[in-house]
Amino acid sequence: MMTKGLSKQIVEEVSVYKKDPFWMTKLRLQALEYFQKAPMPASPAQRGEPAFGGDLSGLDFDKIHYFIKSGNGVKHAWKDVPKEIKRTYDKLGIPKAEQKFLAGVSAQWDSEMVYGSLLKDLKEQGVVFLSMDEGLQQYPELVKEYFGTVIPINDNKFASLNSAVWSGGCFIYVPPKVSISLPLQAYFRINAKNIGQFERTLIIADRGSFVHYIEGCTSPVYTTDSLHAGVVEIIVKHGARVRYTTVQNWSKNVYNLVTKRAKVEENGVMEWVDFNNGSKLTMKYPSALLVGRGAKVDMLSLAMAGAGQVQDTGGKAIHLASKTSSVIRSKSISHHGGKTSYRGLVKIAPGVKDVKSKTICQALIMDERSKSETYPAISAIGANCELSHEATISKISEEQIFYLQSRGIEKEEAEAMIVNGFIKPLVRELPMEYAIELNQLIRLEMEGAA
Repeated sequence: MMTKGLSKQIVEEVSVYKKDPFWMTKLRLQALEYFQKAPMPASPAQRGEPAFGGDLSGLDFDKIHYFIKSGNGVKHAWKDVPKEIKRTYDKLGIPKAEQKFLAGVSAQWDSEMVYGSLLKDLKEQGVVFLSMDEGLQQYPELVKEYFGTVIPINDNKFASLNSAVWSGGCFIYVPPKVSISLPLQAYFRINAKNIGQFERTLIIADRGSFVHYIEGCTSPVYTTDSLHAGVVEIIVKHGARVRYTTVQNWSKNVYNLVTKRAKVEENGVMEWVDFNNGSKLTMKYPSALLVGRGAKVDMLSLAMAGAGQVQDTGGKAIHLASKTSSVIRSKSISHHGGKTSYRGLVKIAPGVKDVKSKTICQALIMDERSKSETYPAISAIGANCELSHEATISKISEEQIFYLQSRGIEKEEAEAMIVNGFIKPLVRELPMEYAIELNQLIRLEMEGAA
């Protein structure tokens, strides 16, 4: 375990340990400089402007471990994973899930990937599914070509931090016209105190290909705070389709500050399916740069905030080519005094025309102490564009509960029925095992047990 705090020496030590090529070491050090100079996201409030996101004043960068060695490299046979790590992941069902319905699995413990596998027939088709560290070592030119092209190292403070100290994450390449019918999956777990997890994921879907990638996130509860600042870059080539699904259940001591963005080329399709649960504060806005004619993005997200939690989430669609389309559907549930915020952006570049975009925000407030806010932004310049935005905020009423109770249904069960109906559009988009897990997580949250 390296000492707490961030410095040039720490970044260089991480780079040496990872056996980075020279260009990556140089990039890490440049990113460190950007991080040190960049203001915190909420700093505009100090100038009399509206604050962006949640309260980050409690985040102390000097108290964080930026790298923890978890094992002796990535294991490709489950029997070779260290016992203490295996016990935790056995409880999460990774081997069982892999056998039943997954094309490939990888697992990250704190700073490092500890396990990875891929079906033989996919390897024979040229599919690459490795840890990001392995990807850099085995495919350095491919990583160099795309790393930091969708999310530059100076994009925002936490993207710069990730670029400086990134470790782990997934590298996926799908060859032209290869369609992966089963999901690829990664599990990310923060297990130590005062740690920062900075995985870096790069997905390249070549022309006419398809891949569905699912990530799950968990952590135990500690009295001190941890930081998760991942970066996800996705390149969707001509006619390709990528679906990226997140089922997040961080403990309530984690700052979850993530940057996720896709670049979608001509007739490509990007789909974000996002469930945000747990964490102390989440700030996450999956985005798409629609750079090719006919490119599409579809975003579906659910955020759930309980006592002491802030879920500041949303989506961004940047239309940089004509005849592109975007759909952003955001749902949130606030309970036991939690706060949710939708923060979205639809932008149409000058000269771009024939764009269609639809945004739907729906918030469900469970009690008088909880809050929900919406911050939509639309910037439209092009001709023949169709844009719409709908926002509704509703509260479970005593009349609804009374009606269900009059039919012999207990109050807690009545509330659960209303919530289940609210989240149904998201549940339909998940594989069965994940739909069951999501329903269980929400039930535990509503009971105050999670």
